[in-house]
Amino acid sequence: MRILVTHPWSDPSASWDIALEHLPGWELQVCRGDEILQHLDGVAVLVPMPNEVSREIIRAGSFGLIQQYGVGLERVDVEAATEAGVWVARLPAGLTGNADSVAELAVAQILMAVRRMDEARDAVAHRWWQPISGSLIGSTVAIVGLGAIGTAVAQRLAGFGCRMVGVRAHPESGGPESVEKVVGPADLPAVLAEADVVICSAMASAETRHLFNATTFAACKPGAVFINVARGVMVDEDALVDALDSGQISWAGLDVFQDEPLPQQHPLADHPRVIATPHIGGLTHSMLARSAELFGQNLRRWQRGEAPLWAVNHPPRPRPAPALPRRTSASAETPS
Repeated sequence: MRILVTHPWSDPSASWDIALEHLPGWELQVCRGDEILQHLDGVAVLVPMPNEVSREIIRAGSFGLIQQYGVGLERVDVEAATEAGVWVARLPAGLTGNADSVAELAVAQILMAVRRMDEARDAVAHRWWQPISGSLIGSTVAIVGLGAIGTAVAQRLAGFGCRMVGVRAHPESGGPESVEKVVGPADLPAVLAEADVVICSAMASAETRHLFNATTFAACKPGAVFINVARGVMVDEDALVDALDSGQISWAGLDVFQDEPLPQQHPLADHPRVIATPHIGGLTHSMLARSAELFGQNLRRWQRGEAPLWAVNHPPRPRPAPALPRRTSASAETPS
């Protein structure tokens, strides 16, 4: 059975072979996102990663499962997949270690911004001086989105002596004990007005597109730090640049962008008040190992004719999974 992954790793230390360790007898091919249509022949499972899976791609292929190697499915046409009999599934961030890895990066970006690390490093390398920084002690941190990632961030910030307020679509679901209060989206402006640090860790959707815009940034406490480890589409990037240039937002830590790769001439690429990383929040060896295990389990489940776990749709007439070829005793023997 053949798997097509549309994301070659740019880091030479990474390999998709880790997934095949849990899928004996399967084949895996890797291509770029703009080459998907050229490599669909015989593909049973499509792994989109950050790439678009359009209605055209779904109709052109015979695959029966789109299995994300992570959470994001905003670029997959789920409606077209359901109509075509294709399952669409994700891997929950809370089970793969993705949430923990992203939370670590969020905390790192917060500390780099609050402690003025870029300026401190420059002071050592060029002109020695000692920038006096802020501290998380006694500060207020707003976590917008208290799912797996937001919860993991709160757990890690619990020991820093800061007060935390959560904002989520369903505030009745509450949050970790370390979060003082949890409110709904209607209270977002009031929370932003008192927050020294604002972390965007919410799920991207049509409703949250450009959640952070000129109005939202204007509602922030002057000089606040803004961190986005969710999805780039949730931020109006022009509005963020204006807020940074005016000082309304003192620093931004960004791991995601509306267009990736981020164009080199983009004003956020080398802005002096931006700590930018190339969407690496979840990319740790521990996350990849755990994801490979769950990925393999779900593919084998689907191949047996069972509904995949963590599916976001339920096609009424699923495309059948091709059978794996049986390995005979003769084929397993070493030729003489």
